[in-house]
Amino acid sequence: MALDLKTLRVRSLTAVIFVIVLLSCIYYSYFSFLGLFFFVSIWSLYEFYSLAEKMGTKPFAGTGMVLGVLTFLSIYSLQLPKESMDVKFMQYAIYLVPFIIAMQFLFSKHEQPFHDMAFTIAGVFYCIVPFSQLVKIPVIEYGTVNELAASYDSFKILGIVFLIWANDTFAYLGGSLMGRNKLYERVSPGKTWEGTIIGIILCVVVGFVLNMNETFSNKWMWPLIALFVGIFATIGDLIESQMKRKAGVKDSGTLMPGHGGVLDRFDSLLFVSPFVFVILKLVAEIN
Repeated sequence: MALDLKTLRVRSLTAVIFVIVLLSCIYYSYFSFLGLFFFVSIWSLYEFYSLAEKMGTKPFAGTGMVLGVLTFLSIYSLQLPKESMDVKFMQYAIYLVPFIIAMQFLFSKHEQPFHDMAFTIAGVFYCIVPFSQLVKIPVIEYGTVNELAASYDSFKILGIVFLIWANDTFAYLGGSLMGRNKLYERVSPGKTWEGTIIGIILCVVVGFVLNMNETFSNKWMWPLIALFVGIFATIGDLIESQMKRKAGVKDSGTLMPGHGGVLDRFDSLLFVSPFVFVILKLVAEIN
């Protein structure tokens, strides 16, 4: 098969732009990082509802998008002092979510409103909650916006991203060289047990290397995060692959030519984020 140079150029350019934008927004400031992942969470939700429609459901997409914004702001605002009405509104906004969904369900003319409502809620949990936890990882637990920005440690997020990339790379190389037994052939024919295990092991090795930055006082923290990244990044990728197969599409969207949509690029981080957040909180309480 002849090499399609035009497709290769498009994929390469898109990949370069994606990496530059991602790393720059994470590294530049807390606000660029926060803005990027607010956009990513909302766009991921949009793509999720598009996939859901292709799977034969009719989620309440408009309502879901509004709920997505409310949920992200509400979870984010929990780390802010209750000194103003706007912060109080954001913190209490999440309590409105079930009532808004219930009213949509009551007045819906869909043939299967309960089923569609379930997908609407699932989208918010799948796309919004993980990223609203991710933005809490590199800052102090509680403070004003300026205090959060001053405490921002971009290396915590960059390290997680590098671990995901390392796991993907080593799993691909390990599977290509040594792969024999399929991991979950029905969903992802290219993944093998050998590649997955190699990816996890070498990802943990990279975790020990990240300790050189001394981000955490606990020398086992990065390797522990790396272990969870290796496991749950793979699961996140499989879940998104399953959704795309059910929807009968190759990509979740077309935002990034040659690379698909936002869900295609961030499926691993979606699943990794809440587990890393919980690990950090548990270790902090133990210590």
